Amino acid sequence: MRVTVIGCSGSFPGPESPASCYLIQAEDYSLLLDLGSGALGTLQRYHGLYDIDAVCLSHLHADHCLDLCGYWVARRYCPGGPAPRIPVYGPEGTAARMAKAYDLEPEPGMAEAFDFRPLLRGPFEIGPFRVTTAQMPHPVEAYAFRVEHDGKVLAYSGDTGRSAALVELARDADLFLCEASFLEQPDLPNDLHLTAREAGEHAARADARRLVLTHLVPWNDANRSLAEAKASTFGGTIELAHVGAAYDL
Repeated sequence: MRVTVIGCSGSFPGPESPASCYLIQAEDYSLLLDLGSGALGTLQRYHGLYDIDAVCLSHLHADHCLDLCGYWVARRYCPGGPAPRIPVYGPEGTAARMAKAYDLEPEPGMAEAFDFRPLLRGPFEIGPFRVTTAQMPHPVEAYAFRVEHDGKVLAYSGDTGRSAALVELARDADLFLCEASFLEQPDLPNDLHLTAREAGEHAARADARRLVLTHLVPWNDANRSLAEAKASTFGGTIELAHVGAAYDL
């Protein structure tokens, strides 16, 4: 299983990265986890637009889903004729929300390009991957993912506050992509995002092997986030996500 970071900026695209998007590949199958603001352009550096087999959206905030609008145009109106429909898994109401985002009529909306399917709690199969989800504390319906293939495990937090369910989902993960939106400071809001230190604590409790901090908000000092994570109890490898980073599991 290969994991490539397409976008890792938190809340909005930054000068070095689009918003959340991760390319997961195995056995000639390509799955996108999230397709946030700006990610569609960067994706084309690393993979063909018409070689994606499925998309999973963790939640319906713009920084995790909005480039599905551009992707609909690319698949619906490509010069050789419409590309085949592909599955798009998302929270309840995904099809209607994306149609509204592009000012389409609800029917057919984007259904000519995408086969919208509800995210199951799992485990369930997407291509060669075994996928398990868990709902996370966030202001909207939001999910974290556990993706397994050939004995290897990727965990992806999506957006979340502190969560025991996230710890269990990331149990023994070979790679844990965990959001680290906040720097440590007093009176941070509950059930919204994690600090980098909290990401490290979740990774430690999960016995994950490698932690990659992502959803890095552009106005924060990423090196400070890294230092705060390294001050946690997690003893494994910790690094910052960046566009183009690839991990072979």
